[in-house]
Amino acid sequence: MAGTFISFEGPDGAGKTSVIKAVNEALGNQLGAEQVLLTREPGGDRIAEQIRDVLFDDQNTNMDSRTEALLFAAARRQHVVQDIKPALHEGKVVLSDRYVDSSVAYQGGGRHLGIDDIWELNEFAIHDLLPALTIYLDVPSELGLQRINEHRADQVNRLDREKLAFHRRVRQAFLTLAKRHPHRIVVIDASAELTTVIQEVESLIHSRFPTLLPK
Repeated sequence: MAGTFISFEGPDGAGKTSVIKAVNEALGNQLGAEQVLLTREPGGDRIAEQIRDVLFDDQNTNMDSRTEALLFAAARRQHVVQDIKPALHEGKVVLSDRYVDSSVAYQGGGRHLGIDDIWELNEFAIHDLLPALTIYLDVPSELGLQRINEHRADQVNRLDREKLAFHRRVRQAFLTLAKRHPHRIVVIDASAELTTVIQEVESLIHSRFPTLLPK
């Protein structure tokens, strides 16, 4: 595949969506908007977005943890086939707001289903398609939840409402993954000011892919 796949990860409240929008704009200005695909998980295409609605529905509080993990993997598979692979084959830059590491962290760590078991489940879904770079925006769980309550309380979903202990397990799982895959996953301190975080992320992308985002 000729394209470049970059995923963005982080616990809730890390500012991930704001950062990825800024990077999308910078890359669009450099390469042309048609050469960059900004997408998200769960979601992206019509089928995966329908699965997203089920996953985040506030009425589905009794959803079994394994059901949740399987639905995330199913949405991911559809996303890969319908959106990511075609864009990469066309030589585009794909920016995904979450990917496989989120399932491993949230369901493997947060839901106690096991990091290795959820990784194995998602290997079937992604069929060896991993990002060339995963940018993990790290923030303490307490700060992340505080940001959610202050800035997007009207957009809180079923997972956001989990207890602090859940979010701490999620963050720890992300950090474990970063240690396991140090070349692919780069940790950025997201507790800093947003402009500083964006600058650091864009500098990282430049260092990895100089032709995509020259200084």
